Amino acid sequence: MISLDKITKSFAGTNAVNDVSFSVPEGAFLVLLGPSGCGKSTMLRMLAGLDQPTSGKIHFGDTLVADGASGLSAPPANRDAGLVFQSYALWPHMTVAGNIEWPLKIAGLSAEARRTRIAEAMDMLGISALANRYPGEISGGQQQRVALARMIAPRPKVMLFDEPLSNLDATLRVEMRFELLKVHAASRATSVYVTHDQMEAMTMATHVAVMNNGRIEQFDTPERLLAEPASAFVAGFVGMPAANLIPIANGRWFGTIPDPALRNSTGHAMVRAEQIELTDADGARTFRVTLAEIVPVAGRFLITGIANGMRITAISDTLGKPATVRRFRLPDAPAAIFDKQGKRIS
Repeated sequence: MISLDKITKSFAGTNAVNDVSFSVPEGAFLVLLGPSGCGKSTMLRMLAGLDQPTSGKIHFGDTLVADGASGLSAPPANRDAGLVFQSYALWPHMTVAGNIEWPLKIAGLSAEARRTRIAEAMDMLGISALANRYPGEISGGQQQRVALARMIAPRPKVMLFDEPLSNLDATLRVEMRFELLKVHAASRATSVYVTHDQMEAMTMATHVAVMNNGRIEQFDTPERLLAEPASAFVAGFVGMPAANLIPIANGRWFGTIPDPALRNSTGHAMVRAEQIELTDADGARTFRVTLAEIVPVAGRFLITGIANGMRITAISDTLGKPATVRRFRLPDAPAAIFDKQGKRIS
């Protein structure tokens, strides 16, 4: 349904999005995941028609909606796409029903059709009782539901979300993730969702594009991102907790602990938190850490220590004796090895 072919977007000679290509099928839920400044919101703006690509092409189905070379850019209103902003962007002088009705009026629907669409959208989001209230009279979570209802009422084929849950508290975010998935399933639209929150990505997406410095580091399913990260960046960004990336030099952990399992490589070894053991004994592949924090998680302990100036995280069933300095034991082999450029080599 959505296809990007070598999309680049430059600002003052700097590429915010750099040579990006991917496609997702109709009905998919794509999450653009990455840190601030990686280009994900710029990507979404190009999909919405708010920004024009410097080069490359964007198709919605068989329709070319943007072409950087020719300057073609279909207006946002002609893309059959809806957009929910991070700030909700509700009109304060209109009621909830009025906000939802506005895009339907612009589309030229009859009064009867508008009433039907408004009722359906409000019922789907559970806000029918708020129809006559104004945005200033409802909570942030309710405003977000109104923004969603306004987007789905025109029944777009593409739904675009720009970090829509970032202003909500943690409990409400969980509730709204469920609501978003319900809206996506009911509408059968193809969705693109921007976030830096990997929990949102892992729980909602059918496809994830992990972005870094304007490029796609990996385009995959959530399961494969966790199981088979393609780069050191993905390994260190995705996962709860993210994998440990321990520097290796000429087959030595931290540059000092020799190990034939490292294949004489230089770069980083990926070690998952559950692969590291808490120990009191000295021995092969063990090293001292200064304890930084201990977090109880689901009956286990997430233990973070500092070694050689970097944070290393382990998961343990027990804490053992209290101490500020402990020892971690590395596994017999890392889960993956990345070269100095961050490319996976093992």
